Parts: sequence; C-alpha cells; structure tokens
Amino acid sequence: MRESGANLVSFVAIGVLVGCGVSLLLERSLTRILLGVILVGNGVNLLIIFGGRSGGPPVVGVTDPAEMSDALPQAMVLTAIVITLGFTAFLLAISYRSWFLTGDDEVPDDIEDQRIVRRAARKEISASDLGSEPPEDDPEQVDTPAPWQRWRGKGPR
Repeated sequence: MRESGANLVSFVAIGVLVGCGVSLLLERSLTRILLGVILVGNGVNLLIIFGGRSGGPPVVGVTDPAEMSDALPQAMVLTAIVITLGFTAFLLAISYRSWFLTGDDEVPDDIEDQRIVRRAARKEISASDLGSEPPEDDPEQVDTPAPWQRWRGKGPR
C-alpha cells in the first residue's frame, strides 16, 4: 500500500499559495487584498492538514488506535475555514461599500500618510534613521513631554 503523506510538490504548492497571497495582501486594491486573504488561508489550511498524521478514520472501534489519523488538524482546518469565510465576507462587504461610495475599491492614503509624504518632500524628516546620533539628538527617540509634565517643570518647554 502506498503512503499518502506530504511530498515536496505539496510544500512547493503551499509556498506558492502563501507567497502569492502575501504579495496580493500588500496591494492597495481591496479586491486583491480579498484574493490574498483567500490564498493565504488556503495555503495555511493545507500546511495544517499536512502537519497531521495520516491513517484511518479517527473513530474508536472502527480503526486500530495506532493506525488512526490525527483528528486535531482536521478540526483546526474546519475552524480556520469558518474564520476565513467570515473574514472574506467582511472584506467583501467593505469592498462593495467602497465601490458603492467612491466608484473604486482603491484604499486611499489616510491623513497621516499624506502628512508624512509632504514632510519628506520638504526634507523636514529623514526617510531613514542612520542611528549615528545620540538618543537626545534623534527626533525619533525623544518624546515630547506630556502636558502634566510641562506645568510641573519636568520636561523641556
């Protein structure tokens, strides 16, 4: 009888599914993000299934306990399928709402992203932190004091 375990082709397929899914998740279109979630979910489900022991049905009295398959990965995959389906429905609703309101499903920049781009264009902030300056001279490392610290004289004014 042939062993029905995982082989290299299975893991390459899982890697391709997860890799393509992650690259789609990094896009700005909600439709591509939705497809990325579906691909990553299916890739992880296959990985969980291949992580379990193969064998007969896990029913006491039908199969010898030493030859039973592991039921935990099967239960985890069923749970993951339900979670992925719910998250897919949520993203589909968001995508539809975005399409209905704006006419496209592109994720726009929020106010903070636009502010950072403007400041970088004016050279007000550095695009990279070289780490050569001491912490007190590095604007990324020095926090502004809380308002209650200012009136107590505990912070810079």
